[in-house]
Amino acid sequence: MLEDGKIYIGTSIKPEYLALKLANRHGLIAGATGTGKTVSLQILAEGFSAAGVPVFCADVKGDLSGLAVAGDPKDFLIKRAETIGFDDYGMEAVPTVFWDLFGKQGHPVRTTISEMGPLLLSRMLELNDTQEGVLNIAFRVADDDGLLLLDLKDLRAMLNHVGERGRELSTSYGNVSRSSVGAILRKLLVLEEQGGDVFFGEPALDIADLMRTTRDGRGYVNILAADKLMMSPRLYATFLLWPVNRQGDCSHERSASWTVCINRL
Repeated sequence: MLEDGKIYIGTSIKPEYLALKLANRHGLIAGATGTGKTVSLQILAEGFSAAGVPVFCADVKGDLSGLAVAGDPKDFLIKRAETIGFDDYGMEAVPTVFWDLFGKQGHPVRTTISEMGPLLLSRMLELNDTQEGVLNIAFRVADDDGLLLLDLKDLRAMLNHVGERGRELSTSYGNVSRSSVGAILRKLLVLEEQGGDVFFGEPALDIADLMRTTRDGRGYVNILAADKLMMSPRLYATFLLWPVNRQGDCSHERSASWTVCINRL
C-alpha cells in the first residue's frame, strides 16, 4: 500500500494517502472516544518513519509506546487488512526513542536558560511589556559580562544582580524596576514548582538528536512521556515551544525533514 511520495492513512471507498510534500501543513485529528484518533497518529508516525522522516510525539496517555514493539497478529486485524486490500500488511517494530523531562520513563531532556532565550521565557511566564524588558536587560548584561545562564538559579541570581544595579544600568540599558524584578522572580517560582528546575540545566539536548534516521533510512519516532508532564501546564508548554523555536538552528535539509505529532489531551 506504500506509494512514492505518499503515506498511507487508511481506506474508505478507496485507499487514502497523505502527500509528503503537503505534510508540513497544520492538521487536526478530532473525534469521540473510540473513533481511532490514537491509531491514526500511530499510522502517521509509522508512515513518516518508513519514508525516512523523524517524528516527535508528545504522548499523554502512553498509547504510542507500543510502536517500539512488533504487535501480535490478530485474526480480526488480518481479516480487516484483506478486506481493504492491504496486501503487504505485517507486524514490525518502529525505531523509537523515549524521552522524559523527569528522566523516569526515557532519556532526560534538558536545556539551558540561555538557549531558551528571553523572548520564549517571557511568553511562557506571561510577562507584561515592562517585565519582558527587564528580562531582556538581564540577558544582555549576562552576555556583556560573559556570564552563563544555565539554570533557574543562575537566572534568579542575575535578576537580583540587575535589580541591585538598577540605577547604574538604567543609563546604558534602560530603567530596571525592582518591582518588575520581584514579579519575574515570583513567576519563576511557579515554574520551578512545576518542575522547571529539572528541565533547565546541563547537559543541554541537541535538537539534532530528535532528527536522526536509522542505517536503513527509517526515521526515528521520538516519544515524550507526557502523562506526568501534562500536570505541569506551564512547563509542558515551555518544552513544546522550545524545539519548534530551535528548528532554525539545524541545517535546512534536516529541519525540513522533521514532523511534529502531538497526541490529544
